[in-house]
Amino acid sequence: MSEAITTARPYAQAAFDVAQSLSDLKGWSDAISQLAGSISHPDVQAVIASPRVAKAKVESLVLSLLGDKAKPQQINFVRILVEKRRVRELPEISEIFEALRADAEKTAHVVVESAFELTTKQQDTISASMKKRLGRDIKLVCSINKDLLGGVVIRTGDSVIDGSVRTRLGEMATALA
Repeated sequence: MSEAITTARPYAQAAFDVAQSLSDLKGWSDAISQLAGSISHPDVQAVIASPRVAKAKVESLVLSLLGDKAKPQQINFVRILVEKRRVRELPEISEIFEALRADAEKTAHVVVESAFELTTKQQDTISASMKKRLGRDIKLVCSINKDLLGGVVIRTGDSVIDGSVRTRLGEMATALA
């Protein structure tokens, strides 16, 4: 995985630079994300990974996955990925691209897990608190995890704020042992 990230980084940076120069970060983000999702299909993976399949056929397949609304620069990007045999790194390229985009747009993707559905007021409170803490606009994604018992777990990037009842009970059990 770390080798794929290292290999993907220059491609993601190049795509980001082109997207930024065209003022089309969202369009590129959508295209790369769509491709990354499409190539995860086992049949597509088999074609891409096979050394017996000609690069022209792989290119045709990947371009068809991109769709007919692709911009010329995006088509060129796909051609480079195919030529260098880096199509399989698209999920990592997408991940890095999104991080670069979030940094450029001064946004942060925050995932909140809770034992129960959060009210709009609770979501607004978490969003405001994280905006103050990170100094960025927040894109909040909430999910329910009944295993938490209560409280919330907030993740953004490499940071985790664990305020779950499950973790607190575990800490108490450790302290008492």
